[in-house]
Amino acid sequence: MQLFYHPDISENDTQIVFPRDESKHIVKVLRKKEGELLNVTNGKGFLFETELILITPQQCVAKIIKVKTEAKPAYYLHLAVAPTKMNERYEWFLEKTTEIGVREITPVICDHSERKVVKLARFERVLQTAMKQSLHLSIPKLNSPVNVSEFIKSPVEGEKYIAHCEDEKEKRLLKSLLKPGESSTILIGPEGDFSSEEIKLAIKNGWIPVSLGNSRLRTETAAIVACHTAALANEE
Repeated sequence: MQLFYHPDISENDTQIVFPRDESKHIVKVLRKKEGELLNVTNGKGFLFETELILITPQQCVAKIIKVKTEAKPAYYLHLAVAPTKMNERYEWFLEKTTEIGVREITPVICDHSERKVVKLARFERVLQTAMKQSLHLSIPKLNSPVNVSEFIKSPVEGEKYIAHCEDEKEKRLLKSLLKPGESSTILIGPEGDFSSEEIKLAIKNGWIPVSLGNSRLRTETAAIVACHTAALANEE
């Protein structure tokens, strides 16, 4: 199945008007014809089965034939991850965790962060492409960057975990703590890890220190491992 993305449609609409760039892709690249069927999502859990009724490179229009909704996910995972020095690595993390099932993402700026500015518009496009590729009907929520100290003190969904590399006797494996159906927020630090002050602040504010295993992982790898661990904890 090929999936198209159109964020501005709702279950009450009767037709979809595609923007010019998408219309050109439908006509020139995919060579679609009037009467052909397209599957479209708004990224909010809806699948629209549509039929093309007008095709031009400037504007394609499809009538909505049927509307379906996907089942609500068994768990909610929010990943708060420090931007990586190389943008490509962060985009790889965005792509893979979208495929696996992350629901919300927040870039956090830390004491040891080498990159403190991110391009949200570019990240949003990566999420859209990954959602369509993996045939998901919901796009992860992407938040604006925030200082990690501010994020640590703010209310978040479910259990709160911070994965760090410092030796600590109270640190436990994440996979031993996650429970099926549980909402959770997991903090992943930059290449130089969280500072000791950030770790202490997190623990003081109720964040549970966790390990992702014996290997020392890059930021983007750690985030993907955490996401997959949560997914496995919810496998039936």
